[in-house]
Amino acid sequence: MATNLASMIPPPGTGAFLNAHGWGGAAVRPLAGDASFRRYFRVQLGQRTAVLMDAPPDKEDSRPFLAIGRHLDDLGLSAPQALAADLDQGLVLLEDFGDARVNPVLAADAGAEASIYAAAVDILAELHRHPPAAVPPYSEAEYQREVRLFPEWYLHAVGVAEAPGYDAAWAPLWPALFTHPPVLVLRDYHADNLMLLDRPGLKQLGLLDFQDALAGHPAYDLASLLQDIRRVVSPALESAMLARYLAARPGIDETAFRTAYAILAAQRNIKILGVFTRLYVRDGKPAYTGFHPRLWELVNANLAHPALAPVRAWFDVHVPASARRGVEVR
Repeated sequence: MATNLASMIPPPGTGAFLNAHGWGGAAVRPLAGDASFRRYFRVQLGQRTAVLMDAPPDKEDSRPFLAIGRHLDDLGLSAPQALAADLDQGLVLLEDFGDARVNPVLAADAGAEASIYAAAVDILAELHRHPPAAVPPYSEAEYQREVRLFPEWYLHAVGVAEAPGYDAAWAPLWPALFTHPPVLVLRDYHADNLMLLDRPGLKQLGLLDFQDALAGHPAYDLASLLQDIRRVVSPALESAMLARYLAARPGIDETAFRTAYAILAAQRNIKILGVFTRLYVRDGKPAYTGFHPRLWELVNANLAHPALAPVRAWFDVHVPASARRGVEVR
């Protein structure tokens, strides 16, 4: 993804913030941005390193990120903890989890895939044994709001008018998502948000990008992990990891869980078609449209599941093959 010069410049107040917290004179180098307004910088002073998160307070609220990070840490999982924070400026200094992001690690060593995914699934199984943190519920209204991003942004961008019946097609699916006590849903749990750490047990994977967590169905993060937009997870591995999760949670109704998994995979992927279009149209980030073909590959497979029959019927009538190729960048 292209990086503009402004994104490489540390925010005003960085020097004073670092001086105040024992990092005066540290080198500050750009790391990355993401789909939000947050930016990240690596801070190095001698042998010590940390990550500076710049989250403009008029656009991002860092308090949920910090609170959920503490909750995950209390459960024995690896989430970057704050070393210092000035929320009025939107500056947070975090533990540095290094550079071993799972996606590029697996690109270099495909043989590690099964063991890393097994660890990621085991983390979810452990997380889901505990009550969720104090986060809002993943409500029916929120699921519906999210899938509406598809007609509002994607269909509009490809020149297809929304036909009646879209909301009604989804309505009979939502009750299946409330058959399990809610758990903490991190909502962006995939290979690019997992870091390989030199730590034992469940701490071996570092968790990132969980500030939008909600209390919802445990299948959501599994769908995020196993139907990854950025890398292909084989059907065999997806099936094996679903079985691994269910074996770790023997009290779950497997049939109900698999139905919820199918619905949530479709809901998430269809939502992201809208989100990534919005990032291009509204926010000037065209690189995200490059994921559209992969998303359509997943969505077309998702819609074949019997649980998605009402939504599939709507798509079959109202979204022609010519509209399933992605948004053209102009």
